[in-house]
Amino acid sequence: MVAKGRKSGKNPPIFSHEFVIQNHADLVSCVAMVFVLGLMFQVSSPLASVFIVLQHNVSLPVEVQPGNYMDMTFYTPGLRDLPTVFFYLLIAIVIHAIIQEYVLDKVNRKMHLSKIKHAKFNESGQLVSFYLVSLFAAGDLLYRENLLNVSLLWEGYPHNAMTFGFKFFFIAQIAYWIHVFPELYFQKVKKEDMGSKIHYACLYLAYIVPAYYMRFSRICLLLLFVHYLVETVYHTCRILAYAEQTSVAKKLFKLGDFLFVGVRLASVILAVLTFWYGLAKAPLEQQALDFAAGNFNTSLVRLNCLVAVCALQAYLMYTFIISQVKRRREEKSVSTMVSSAAKTKKTQQERAKARKEKKEKDTEDELPEVDQDTKLRQRVK
Repeated sequence: MVAKGRKSGKNPPIFSHEFVIQNHADLVSCVAMVFVLGLMFQVSSPLASVFIVLQHNVSLPVEVQPGNYMDMTFYTPGLRDLPTVFFYLLIAIVIHAIIQEYVLDKVNRKMHLSKIKHAKFNESGQLVSFYLVSLFAAGDLLYRENLLNVSLLWEGYPHNAMTFGFKFFFIAQIAYWIHVFPELYFQKVKKEDMGSKIHYACLYLAYIVPAYYMRFSRICLLLLFVHYLVETVYHTCRILAYAEQTSVAKKLFKLGDFLFVGVRLASVILAVLTFWYGLAKAPLEQQALDFAAGNFNTSLVRLNCLVAVCALQAYLMYTFIISQVKRRREEKSVSTMVSSAAKTKKTQQERAKARKEKKEKDTEDELPEVDQDTKLRQRVK
């Protein structure tokens, strides 16, 4: 059984909003199963394969041994990727519901969080799951494609031929960030919380989709890897903070802050090396806009790509600095309130002590002279 939404004590009417929200995972999985079952029949198999199987495949000869060539299957980007993205969008919704039902909801029941913290915990839990899988996949691709050699980011452009894993990675990325929009409805996200979710989903899509289509997938893969590394640390810190593991969370937050600044700098350096230096080394006859060949290596495109990457890094750095300043002010205000409360408490104690001493002195003055001398000796002792 696929995970269902949260159930209420009353069964909602069929196909009402509440019914769709509670059973959205089952409904979406049924739609996905229609495409899978379509592969089993000869009549519907060609249509179903458009949604499930990666499209735009080409066979190219690859030298496996000196003088020995073998035809291998590669993939290129194209419009027929849209049905594939739609199918894996459905899969992303189902996986989202499974993680929510069988992992996050069970943890939430034990932690007894408030509504605001509950929503943030769920968001961080979902993102950490996605970032970890993406990090593993991106790291594996970087190692297999030998993209740790920075010169390969621009050598051989346009990079039309992608391996199965390379293309599937980008299809999955696009599908995941599109699935954020229907999840706003399925998760009953409040209007005031929608803005931030739509904002970062649109940012990811605005950079990943053009990079995939314009054959800048190698630099995009490396930039996503380093960015996801920082985001994983940040959202892990949030989860630990909500789990009251504050000592560990504080140390990881400091590490995350250091990594954040380092990754912003590294992203700018990689963008400058690729768009300003590496791609500009291509022969002038190859620096022409050619949609059919997938060549976007022109000075105007390179400049726009470089400006877009640097602008994003500057924006992220600006928001980081603002959040740091805001956090420092909050910490300062809290410490000021604590110190003022301590001073108030100390002043009250001193006043009480002064009143007590005054009362004792007045009592002594009323005593006979002999009793006053006795009290004085007792104090001296």
